Amino acid sequence: MIESKYLKENIENIQKLMAIPALKNFETKALGKLLRLSKIRQYDHGERIIKEGDLDPWLYFLLSGKIRIGKAGHDIGTIDRKGEIFGEMRIIDSLSRSASVFAVGKTVCLAVDTSAGERLSAEGSRDEKLDFLLLLYRIFAEYMSIRLRLTNDELIKAKKRVEQLQRKAG
Repeated sequence: MIESKYLKENIENIQKLMAIPALKNFETKALGKLLRLSKIRQYDHGERIIKEGDLDPWLYFLLSGKIRIGKAGHDIGTIDRKGEIFGEMRIIDSLSRSASVFAVGKTVCLAVDTSAGERLSAEGSRDEKLDFLLLLYRIFAEYMSIRLRLTNDELIKAKKRVEQLQRKAG
């Protein structure tokens, strides 16, 4: 992995963040706060980004490339859309990582250190910090909803397939 230092809050970096679909609703001030908690990480093919069972504080936005998600040695799926969030479940429920994530080809991510809340600057008001956290959780909720809908679709397909197989066997 190649990792940058924490990013600087400047117009160029804020504009880059605004190009990420999941971040387009952030205000400039909130994006600046996000930048101060973020690093750019570049991974080579097959390199592990997240290890199942770990307790690390990182949240990821896919900037380029593709990731493969696996659990207990089984592939769960892949993500290849720019701006897609991953690693959020650990941040929401504080439990250990539920799956491992690997780079497929050269992959670049924005990694947000969610444990570095003190980097959000002492001058920010309590309301500004709450607004920032609420927007972050809204983004989590939107992605969780999309993923749950996809999982439901897959479950229905699997149930229909089981029913077909049962009819053939019966």
